Amino acid sequence: MKQDLRSKFNDSSRGIYLFGTTPPKAGTSPEATSEIADKLLERLQHVEFDGLIVYDIQDESSRIDKPRPFPYMQTLDPRAYSKLIREKADKPVITYKSVSQRDAASFSQWLDEAWHEYGVRDTVLVGSPSSDGDIKLSLNDAYGVIKDHPDAFNLGGVTIAERHAAKGNEHERLFTKSEQGCDFFVSQAVYNAQATIDMLSSYARKCREQGIEPKRVILTFTPCGSTKTLEFMEWLGISVPDATRYRIMDARQPLQESIRICRNNLEQILEAILPLNIPIGLNIESLTNRKEEIEASIRMFKLLKSIVDLKLAEADLL
Repeated sequence: MKQDLRSKFNDSSRGIYLFGTTPPKAGTSPEATSEIADKLLERLQHVEFDGLIVYDIQDESSRIDKPRPFPYMQTLDPRAYSKLIREKADKPVITYKSVSQRDAASFSQWLDEAWHEYGVRDTVLVGSPSSDGDIKLSLNDAYGVIKDHPDAFNLGGVTIAERHAAKGNEHERLFTKSEQGCDFFVSQAVYNAQATIDMLSSYARKCREQGIEPKRVILTFTPCGSTKTLEFMEWLGISVPDATRYRIMDARQPLQESIRICRNNLEQILEAILPLNIPIGLNIESLTNRKEEIEASIRMFKLLKSIVDLKLAEADLL
């Protein structure tokens, strides 16, 4: 295994480049699962990346009244798919875990199995999508369980700029999660550059006031090639300004337009936050299994990575 993610995250002079994916749907045969993993890694074979993210897909219908644009389907265990990809790619994999469905003892057992049976070393914990429903374990309590666990996971948290735009306190959440053991953060997909800039600027200011170094923040970007994907993004809670929505919907090539938008958003964000000394990373994902959007995500990965590399090199020269 090449250099682990924790070591790379600790090197603030470099970017981190990840690709996000979901496990195949539940019931997929081992042979078909292996083929799906091979196809993903084949697409990435000419891309320089540091690792992958495997998501734990939740049924988020309790969070919103609108019907889900794409039907919810249970997936294979993210730990198993993470292990498969890690072994095939010889790259680290961050495994997401939704914690609300099991109590503290069950979650501790999950951690035991994740570490010893599946080789999980890097994980991001995710809380319940809403305060409704049967929550057996809160995110705060889950952080307590993993902090007391004998195995030293490289722990990350989720950050959502849209919450900052609404409540103005996401930077406080980042600070609290750092105290609870989070060493990095992965953002929700970015389509509102100003919301992300406001959140990260507040976070940098808070860290400066407290005399601590900011944790690494990995910014997620995703292509959007159709009105249906756009509806899904908004259903997920991704903030898409009206002008951006119209640009995508009215474009002759929506996918290409969405990539241009993401490039512009990334450049705005980097311009604002690189002077604030927040270590940055990129996570590129496709929100659908449509071939054209998956292939667009690879093109987006190469483009956005080149921009971060260039901006970091320029910053080193100043």
